[in-house]
Amino acid sequence: MHRAAVVEDALHDIVERRLRNRGWRPVITAYAGYGAPGWARVMGRVVLTRGVQTQRQLEKVRGWRSFMSSPVASAVVRIEVGGSVTETRTDRSGYVDCRVKGDLAPGWGKARLFIEGADPVEAPIRVVDPECRFGVVSDIDDTVMVTALPRPLLAAWNTFVLDEHARAAVPGMAVLYERLITANAGTPVFYLSTGAWNVAPTLTRFLSRHLYPAGPLLLTDWGPTSDRWFRSGQEHKRNTLRRLSQEFPNVKWLLIGDDGQHDQEIYSEFAHAHPENVAAVAIRRLSPTQAVLAGAIPGPAGSPEAVGSGGKTWFTAPDGAGLWSLLRDTDVV
Repeated sequence: MHRAAVVEDALHDIVERRLRNRGWRPVITAYAGYGAPGWARVMGRVVLTRGVQTQRQLEKVRGWRSFMSSPVASAVVRIEVGGSVTETRTDRSGYVDCRVKGDLAPGWGKARLFIEGADPVEAPIRVVDPECRFGVVSDIDDTVMVTALPRPLLAAWNTFVLDEHARAAVPGMAVLYERLITANAGTPVFYLSTGAWNVAPTLTRFLSRHLYPAGPLLLTDWGPTSDRWFRSGQEHKRNTLRRLSQEFPNVKWLLIGDDGQHDQEIYSEFAHAHPENVAAVAIRRLSPTQAVLAGAIPGPAGSPEAVGSGGKTWFTAPDGAGLWSLLRDTDVV
């Protein structure tokens, strides 16, 4: 195991013992999962908290405080889905990410998570209809929310300091997503980001407040791994797309991102490797100012355009209205 992971585990063990001696108790934070009739992917985290706190209270923790929690490693977690019960353990960072058996009807269902010494919590599960043939995978940073994430100082400010109500939504994107799911009843929307799980509650509130369709967040853990200092955000996106193609082989995904990071490269690779799982790619084109803040080279300004690439159509526009003007007259919608 990488030296950083060994040090982190030792620190977590010391902190956990001291906090438990002071009366802190474990509590579960549940994240939205997904699945299909017969199975569900359930995600959550077990951390220590002072006194009795509800999940709602924990979700309201903002900024840097969300990164100061103490995880509970190897905690036994029971997961109940559709009458089936599965037992698993948290990983070294306190996370649960488990595919379990359970029969839920298409739409939104629930899983219940139990640990000893804490109240059970419910995790929403987006159950994809077996007849579904179209879905949306969306980036978050600079696609639905303006963050200028690649610049380290701005990323740190947005993540650790800035109040969530000060974050700006990208114009027209929420309307675009609503039109997509209206045109294709039962369309699942997945939000794929390199952001840390610690900010999942903040992102969920942001999406809800700006009227984005509800959907599972597919985030990552920023901590050390067994072989490196930090997890690779690009590999997280690549692996998640491959996983979705395996779990939903009959679904064609509209991949939505921006040209400020690596979305174009990652989506292009996936479209070439899995053309049967890609309906099209929609790229939000950053303005020159946004591109500079995002650490990218400003692209040419102008009207929306559709560009063929690898047998798939790539749509590019500066906002949601421009992307919809391209998508609405195609066989993608």
